[in-house]
Amino acid sequence: MQIRHLPYADPGEPDVRSGTRFLVWLGREQWAGQLAALCWGLVLQLGIAALPLGVGLAVQAVVDRSGSGLAVAGGVLALLGVVVAVGDMMLHRTAVTNWITAAARVQQLLARRTAELGAVLTRRVAAGEVVAVSTGDVEKIGWFVEAMSRFLAAALTLVAVCVGLVLYLPELGAVVAVGVPLLALAPLPLLPRATRRADAQREKAGRATELASDTVAGLRVLRGIGGEELFLDRYRAASQEVRAAAVRSARSWALIAAVQVVLPGLLMIVVVVYGARLAFEGRISVGELVTVYGAVMLTHHPLRGFEEIAMAYSFSRPSAKRAARVLALSRTEPVAATGQVPGGDLYDPVTGLLAPAGCLTAVVCGDPDAAGRLADRLGGHPAGAEAAGPEASVVLGGVPLDGLPLDVARTAVLVQDKDPVLLSGTLRELLDVPSSGAVSPEDALAAAQCGDVLDALAQASADPGGDPMRTPITERGRSLSGGQRQRLALARSLVTDPEVLVLDEPTSAVDSHTEARVAAGVRKIRAGRTTVVLASSPLLLDLADRVVLVHEGRAVAVGTHRELLGAEPRYRAVVSREPALAHESAAEPVPAPMPEPVLDPADKPVPEPISEPAALVDIEESA
Repeated sequence: MQIRHLPYADPGEPDVRSGTRFLVWLGREQWAGQLAALCWGLVLQLGIAALPLGVGLAVQAVVDRSGSGLAVAGGVLALLGVVVAVGDMMLHRTAVTNWITAAARVQQLLARRTAELGAVLTRRVAAGEVVAVSTGDVEKIGWFVEAMSRFLAAALTLVAVCVGLVLYLPELGAVVAVGVPLLALAPLPLLPRATRRADAQREKAGRATELASDTVAGLRVLRGIGGEELFLDRYRAASQEVRAAAVRSARSWALIAAVQVVLPGLLMIVVVVYGARLAFEGRISVGELVTVYGAVMLTHHPLRGFEEIAMAYSFSRPSAKRAARVLALSRTEPVAATGQVPGGDLYDPVTGLLAPAGCLTAVVCGDPDAAGRLADRLGGHPAGAEAAGPEASVVLGGVPLDGLPLDVARTAVLVQDKDPVLLSGTLRELLDVPSSGAVSPEDALAAAQCGDVLDALAQASADPGGDPMRTPITERGRSLSGGQRQRLALARSLVTDPEVLVLDEPTSAVDSHTEARVAAGVRKIRAGRTTVVLASSPLLLDLADRVVLVHEGRAVAVGTHRELLGAEPRYRAVVSREPALAHESAAEPVPAPMPEPVLDPADKPVPEPISEPAALVDIEESA
């Protein structure tokens, strides 16, 4: 696999049972690149290990005053120089290729899983951990994958050197053959402690990253409530913990590096002393002593491969474990092979919520977190115990939603999170999303009451005609107010025109006048389509065809807004923001008032548009 072939057409299905298995799977998927790096690593290492042979031949030629021997030694050294240069160049090329391709494979896998899970990903895994996995962890995983082939080349080189010295000079070769394996295994007792310290450092770094991400995301809110310095102090404390942990980890690895320097030095002293004695007794020649000395000296280079692979594994194993934990998240396995988008009523067996086809159904939960989990489940993303079996799957038209292929499920049901994200680009690009084509961007913008947003974008447009559709929107829409971002996200959802649209608090950041017009616009543009709105605003609830109260995870009351307001104390407590009276309970419901004339949903009175004063602006999201 070459870099120019990236991205992969199919990154494969990873083994995510553990971090180690994930690393092994990555290495196995790149066996061709690993084999190439191993071969070039052997060329480099064996070329370096053979240099003492040429030096020994040259020294012996000088001692023997042999010109031809010196010429042969020079030729051998020149040939070995070429071999080392070519091997080093090609090893670096293949190693970097393995690193980049492994990192690219992991990034593709993470991107695919993120696209599959959507907004539910950050509810199952902390946002800081997702950032850490997709940035620093990817590089560490790629480092281990490319270091593995160089380590194998170093290990085979050491075996070849020991065997060659035993055959070349048994008296000294036996000493080297015994000493080199001890040098390679000497750092092993120190590795567990170094690994624990490295794990502690990365755990603290992950928490610091998560804290920084949360602080940056909520900076405007923190400034509003005066909590900026408090969170900055927390981040400073977390940073100091990371620094102290990094120092402790560095000390452990410095000790391992020192062992890798001291022990080869001791072996060198033993070889020189013993070899000099043999040479003095005439049992070996001076050239042979120089050859063995040079070979032992150059074993330091492949021995560093053992230190590197230990460090790479120590750093990459926690990273691979985090990546495997993210990649292990998935929807339930598809059981329906059909690619046809189902239609009909939307039913959730966990809560008992029923949203009839073609109706606007409002859901009142009272707990924002419970509403968010319900919205995820309605989108086919059951989590935790809710995903225990097929009976927990949301059903659309009699078909389990989480049993559909992902693209079909996304076409059938679209969930707009309460905190939607606007990507950078022009407004035209923002609204250029997969859709049925039945709703134009202009109609969606009008229904979402985005007139003031278009005016603001037209004024900021660099286009001579002031076309707001060509005005760039900054990342996450930071140049817009909270209400403007929310309404643009709503317009984007309306453009897609899905079979079922689930909106989680779509008007929480706008004023009441705009909210009434948005509610009327959504009802009009979604006429004949199934729409579920999780909200507690009376303006939205009063326009719904039916309202469902979900209390403690179960749908406990169904009716219109006015019926429930008079008959259900728990509903009244949520909608009116007043605590329920002590004598009011579900066991003793208040008698319902006399029924009012029922109007057809299309004939419900809609509040007339009210001209907003100049000072009236969108209400920003509060803490």
